[in-house]
Amino acid sequence: MKKILPAAAAMLTLAAASSPSSAQQQFEPARKLQIAEAIIENFYVDSVNADTIVQEAIVAMLKTLDPHSTYTTAEETRALTEPLNGNFSGIGVQFQMLQDTVYVIQPVAGGPCEKVGILPGDRIVASNDTAIAGVKMPQSAVMKRLRGPKGSVANLKVVRRSEPDTLSFRVIRDDIPVHTVDAKYMADPTTGYIRISSFGAETPQEFIDAYNDLLDKGMKNLIIDLQDNGGGYLSASVDIAKHFLPSGSTIVYTEGLRQEPQFFFADSRKPALTPRIVVLANEYSASASEILSGALQDNDRGLVIGRRTFGKGLVQRPFPFPDGSMIRLTTAHYYTPSGRSIQKPYVKGDTGSYGNDIMDRYKHGEFSSADSIRLDESLKYTTLKGRPVYGGGGIMPDVFVPIDTTGVNKYYREVRAKNVINQYVVKYVENHRKELQRQYPQENEFIDRFDVSDSMMTDFSSLAQSLGVEPDSAQITECAPFLKLVIKGLIGRDLFTPSTYSRIVNPINPIYKEALRIINSPQEYNSLLSNQK
Repeated sequence: MKKILPAAAAMLTLAAASSPSSAQQQFEPARKLQIAEAIIENFYVDSVNADTIVQEAIVAMLKTLDPHSTYTTAEETRALTEPLNGNFSGIGVQFQMLQDTVYVIQPVAGGPCEKVGILPGDRIVASNDTAIAGVKMPQSAVMKRLRGPKGSVANLKVVRRSEPDTLSFRVIRDDIPVHTVDAKYMADPTTGYIRISSFGAETPQEFIDAYNDLLDKGMKNLIIDLQDNGGGYLSASVDIAKHFLPSGSTIVYTEGLRQEPQFFFADSRKPALTPRIVVLANEYSASASEILSGALQDNDRGLVIGRRTFGKGLVQRPFPFPDGSMIRLTTAHYYTPSGRSIQKPYVKGDTGSYGNDIMDRYKHGEFSSADSIRLDESLKYTTLKGRPVYGGGGIMPDVFVPIDTTGVNKYYREVRAKNVINQYVVKYVENHRKELQRQYPQENEFIDRFDVSDSMMTDFSSLAQSLGVEPDSAQITECAPFLKLVIKGLIGRDLFTPSTYSRIVNPINPIYKEALRIINSPQEYNSLLSNQK
């Protein structure tokens, strides 16, 4: 008979103390969890990893709460926070992984790769003597080899179309800015357009820089595009709202069972004079996007155009662990200035129904008709000027725009799912970059004169077929106008800036078109804002 180790003997004593025979003795839940972990570690038939056991226990605990309380490993935490912190250390390229090859889309302006002469269209095949092309390496693993501490060296092997031999570059990694304002331009002579993809640490400054640039170009009215913006930092959305609201205006407030109400107000800075503001939003606009939308709407400072937003109105407080992992625990609810809770309903522990909510809305017809949206009169609130607004989850738009699926047929969905569009664009630009740059040296020339030809579509269809998408002439004809525009936009993005893509594709977006129409109709805009219909 094996001897019982002292630790195990102690565990037996503890287990006995918590047995039904001593049921009157109550243990704290945390102590019970600790004992359970120790019992497994000391008595389980096979070897165990204590870290894994504890990690899985934390995940299981959080699953019994709301859908947004989460646990992340150290690696997952870094991946989540990097895009919001404003920068990370790396080599400084925008790239795409296509067929196990790293294609450089654009070097980051002023970044390490640009400084050593790496060009758009280059293919990075190795980093520090480790092959990263043709080895079926996951993109996450590739990024690990390209990123690294500031000041560290990445010795890159690069294949360039115009060069017979592989090129070598010594790149010293540096801080790389992460831009969240990914498009800005004048939509017409008096209307500026700014798209915010997420709310990070540097978003307010990026936004103001874009705003001032558009002012210099004659902007009188502003469209803020928050479509598909999943949120980010509360402080970023609050700081942007401050620029448009009078001092003392409520922007948002938070409240929880164990947290006193906390109000965020516009400060004494002089608000921007832009007379008309329109916010574009859809079902994927969430969190910080909803805070900015709700603040402008409830203060009657701007109109929200599009569809009901996601409904993510729970405040997560980070609780980091020494190993870099983190619990993000919901501690409060977000409320708009009128008192609306942004959060849509949920059942604790039921993440399945919560995750299916967007699809349920679609099936119910909410994306096609405003009449399909269920409004709860008990959750009716009023804006500063007395306009009715409704709680119940998300921000209801002032002007509803139904979803447009024109051209989005089975063929288009398949080529998008199999990444055919990006692969085609990368190869096309690689083969025609010099010709395109010669013919269209300026962005406006490309937008005005370049068209995706029928021969290009034939090549596209052939590529799609080689990747498993069978041609269907009727479906190709149906989606061709939309597909051509997307291809043109992506080519323009690779040749110029992300704004180029927005300039090309936005004119067919029904939400954008309606916003541009209303913002240029002062009478209609003002009547909507004052609830005079």
